[in-house]
Amino acid sequence: MAVDAWLWTIGFLVGPVWVHSLGLSCAQLQSRSVSGSLYKEGDVIIGGLFAVNFKAPEPDHKFTERVPAGHCQSVNLRLYLWLKTMIFTVEEINRDLNLLPNLTLGYVIADSCLSEGSALSAALSLVTGKDEVVSGEECTRAPTVPVIIGDILSSSSIALADTLGVFGIPMVSYYASCACLSDRKRFPTFIRTVPSNAFQAIVIARLLNRMGWSWVGVIYGDDAYGQTSAQLLINEVQGSNVCMAYSEVIPKSYSQSRITQIVEKIQSSKAQVVVIFAISADTEVLIKEAVKRNVTDKQWIAPTSWSTAGYFTTWSGISLVGTIGIALRSVEIQGLSSYLTNLSTEHYPTEKLEQNVWEEAFGCKFTTDSQSGLLKPKCSNLGNIQVQTAGFDGMYNVYKAVYAVAHAIQNMQDCEPGKGPFKNGNCPEIKPIIPEQLLHYLKAVKFTTTTGERVYFDDNGDPAGSYDILNWQIGTDGKMKFVNVGNFDSSRGPDQDLQLDIQNVVWGGSWGNKVPVSVCSESCPPGTRKAVQKGKPICCFDCIHCAAGEISNTTDSTECMKCPQRFWSNTDRTECIPMAVEFLSFQDDMGIILAALSVAGAALTGTVLTAFFRHRDTPLVRANNSELSFLLLLSLKLCFLCALAFIGRPAPWSCMLRHTLFGISFGVCLACVLSKTVVVLVAFRATLPGSNLMKYFGPLQQRAGIFFCTMVQVGICVLWLALAPPLPTETAGGELGARIVLLCAVGSVVGFSLVLGYIGLLASVCFLLAFFARKLPDNFNEAKFITFSMLIFCAVWITFVPAYVSSPGKYTVAVEVFAILASSYGLLLCIFAPKCYIILFRPERNTKKNMMAK
Repeated sequence: MAVDAWLWTIGFLVGPVWVHSLGLSCAQLQSRSVSGSLYKEGDVIIGGLFAVNFKAPEPDHKFTERVPAGHCQSVNLRLYLWLKTMIFTVEEINRDLNLLPNLTLGYVIADSCLSEGSALSAALSLVTGKDEVVSGEECTRAPTVPVIIGDILSSSSIALADTLGVFGIPMVSYYASCACLSDRKRFPTFIRTVPSNAFQAIVIARLLNRMGWSWVGVIYGDDAYGQTSAQLLINEVQGSNVCMAYSEVIPKSYSQSRITQIVEKIQSSKAQVVVIFAISADTEVLIKEAVKRNVTDKQWIAPTSWSTAGYFTTWSGISLVGTIGIALRSVEIQGLSSYLTNLSTEHYPTEKLEQNVWEEAFGCKFTTDSQSGLLKPKCSNLGNIQVQTAGFDGMYNVYKAVYAVAHAIQNMQDCEPGKGPFKNGNCPEIKPIIPEQLLHYLKAVKFTTTTGERVYFDDNGDPAGSYDILNWQIGTDGKMKFVNVGNFDSSRGPDQDLQLDIQNVVWGGSWGNKVPVSVCSESCPPGTRKAVQKGKPICCFDCIHCAAGEISNTTDSTECMKCPQRFWSNTDRTECIPMAVEFLSFQDDMGIILAALSVAGAALTGTVLTAFFRHRDTPLVRANNSELSFLLLLSLKLCFLCALAFIGRPAPWSCMLRHTLFGISFGVCLACVLSKTVVVLVAFRATLPGSNLMKYFGPLQQRAGIFFCTMVQVGICVLWLALAPPLPTETAGGELGARIVLLCAVGSVVGFSLVLGYIGLLASVCFLLAFFARKLPDNFNEAKFITFSMLIFCAVWITFVPAYVSSPGKYTVAVEVFAILASSYGLLLCIFAPKCYIILFRPERNTKKNMMAK
């Protein structure tokens, strides 16, 4: 096995413990030669890793002999400009008379080829110097490069931080945003100027909630960046109204069948919003397949990894128009744009790495000049390089990373002897710089850039979260442009951190200026609540109307709120309205009718009583026991009038009066009827020879009987009022709807039942006795009329019970009043109507002779 391959494998898999566990000395650490690098001499050499090419050479799988390093291919012009930004920054610092005036910065920059293996090999070459073997006996000797600016990939940064952490060499990454790199225990030497993608997840979660996108597709690359970013977003939206419609992985093998499967999933899903957490190379493969299948109706969300990948627009057409990009803060650095575009054949690169870039990106061919013998380029499109403002996102992070190192070295120089941060107040060494000491100062560095931004690192080596929100739009020239439509700054707090100008956003697909709708289920309007569909995420739900007495006044309510007492829901179930107070009143149509019937009945009874009184000396009145008839008519008049006590707003006195008045008046009435029935029956029995019964049923005995029957009812009523009297109560909601019904509660059901039961007992006895006497032959016989009246009375009160129980609200009272009036009219008409007819209209029949004719 080749030493370099063995070293790479052990370093990547085992991590920070491999050197000490294997007992290797520095003299045994061989480097793998770098496929391409840039070097500038200086007092302090800063290492740099940039993915100038994104296709790494095939690794050595034989491990039997040492093989020469392969060459990376496919130039990434964007990352080349980031490399040039590092060179520009170093030169700017060297010109600064106030920053590091006594030191000159140099650099050695290598191509990491967007590959973990290439990045690790290049990093080992940087820290071990240009020689093949590291000189020295101990690993504590300072390497040539005390710090590395890079790498771009989170996955390769993890491998580098694990490996270089053994030497204590700090890394300042400008683009590795994986939140896992904030772990200080595992990565104590890692620092970055790019925010952790934990902030990126917060931004996207805020955006999804702000736009109301609850059904979202997530696609991520099969690497540390993609996996952690997707998981961070899932964690961030947990507990909110955002659900993942699907979660798909882009394989590193770029399997066509798998890519096709993912695109088909995107097409078939109801999720109109798709978030892609992947590096630009992985994203490009997926988007190209989506463009091929004409997927133009989706709203793409681009994280920092490809939010400013302008070269996508050369082949994507309108498919990516409307994309919302979360970009690193874009700041135009003074002089950088002109520096990057100042390319000419007079100032051409001499290093192989940059020559390869010129050949592939600018169409140059390097040939040997016949006069000077040097390689000189002939270029076809050198002047076509365009540096868009949006491209400054990564450049600015590179710029800050180099300045962070420079300010840390400056702080090391400014250390006063005896007041240093190390043992015994020692100050750090400058020549050579000890990586561990530089790391100490890097963690504490604080400075303000030339653009006015304050730069510092927290305890995890992370900067504050700060992003620009970009919108991919077609400009007037027909070319794609990145329009800044908002920003995010974590220092403003959770309520103000995201600012978005929705009016200036152009949305993807056919949405135009209308915000896309991406939901599993349509929003539930006020008056309904959400019910999650069985077996599906909470974003998939049905809308169920709130029950009566409950409301929901917001969209997508999960619960319906119960209305407070004395309030009820409106028909739309959107607000609680005061309940209407309802009772059987004299203003209701029903109340007016019943009151009229009551008064009419009392008046009719009074008329009959007057007629009987005026004709009291006539045979018909005298033959029907005028005293009992007068008492019966008075009690019937009282029965009619007691119905009025049931109409009107219930009060304690009216509740007690209505039931007791009803019970006693009907008790007297039925006692009179019973007495008349008994008298009739006994009178006919007394005409038999030897009968002496009438002496026991004289006027005195009749009065005593009526008094006794009445007192029984009075006693029941007194006990009822004393123990549990009827009192006002109110019934609200339920079947009654938006009403408060005022009623008189019976208080004691037993008392109410005894009153009705006693009335029923008297009526039953009357009916039986009248039935027995119905065929007695005589004009004085009232038994037939009493039988008919008792039939009506019993029928009314038998039907009263179920009607009373089943009637809602004020109709309960109406049923009781109707029963009182119906039974009263029945008694009045059946018993007295025939007599009144004779008295008033057939007076010739009201004679003793006529009465005794049969």
